Amino acid sequence: MSVIYVLLAISITVAIIFFIAFVFSVKSGQYDDTYTPSVRMLFEDEVVKDKDKSNLNKKEIKQTKSTNQ
Repeated sequence: MSVIYVLLAISITVAIIFFIAFVFSVKSGQYDDTYTPSVRMLFEDEVVKDKDKSNLNKKEIKQTKSTNQ
């Protein structure tokens, strides 16, 4: 039974060490993305439809259909 306590203590210690190493690497900038901003201008811009204009166009189409009938 004492082996379980020893293994539990060792596993918690290892977990704390990994957590401290992770926090240190994040604070030191290890995971900062320095490549993407430099090539972002090479990518095509996505076409974003304006919701207000599309709703306005739908309303106009409905109105023209109702007046044509």
